[in-house]
Amino acid sequence: MTEQELKQYSPLTLAFLGDAVYEQLARERIVSAANMPIRKLHALTVKRVCAEYQAEAIKRLSDSGMLTEEEQEVVRRGRNACGVNPPKHSTVLEYRAATALECLFGYLHLAGRDERARELFDALWESPE
Repeated sequence: MTEQELKQYSPLTLAFLGDAVYEQLARERIVSAANMPIRKLHALTVKRVCAEYQAEAIKRLSDSGMLTEEEQEVVRRGRNACGVNPPKHSTVLEYRAATALECLFGYLHLAGRDERARELFDALWESPE
C-alpha cells in the first residue's frame, strides 16, 4: 500500500485494525510464555490491552525516541481523532492515547511493516510497567 493510500484511512479505522494487531501480539507473547488456564490467559491479556496500559505504553514509546517522524505523525492523528468514547474505567485522555497506539499498529500493519510493529511491541513488553 502506498503512503498516499495509507493517509486516506481515518485514524479510527487504523485504530480498529491496530486493536486486533496489538492484541494478537499480546496473546502470542502470553501463550508462548506458558500453557496455563484460559482464565489466567485472559487476565494477563486484559492487563496488557486495556486503555490504561496502552496509554502508558504509547507514552513510553514517545518518550524513548524510538518513533520515527512518520510514526509520531500517525500517533498524533490517532490521539486527536474525533468520536472516541471512553469506557467507564478510563479517562478521555487515556482512551485517546490508547487509540493513538492502536492507530500506529494498524498503520504499520497496512504498510506491510509487521517487523517494525513487532519491534515496537517487544520494546513495550520488555520495558518496566
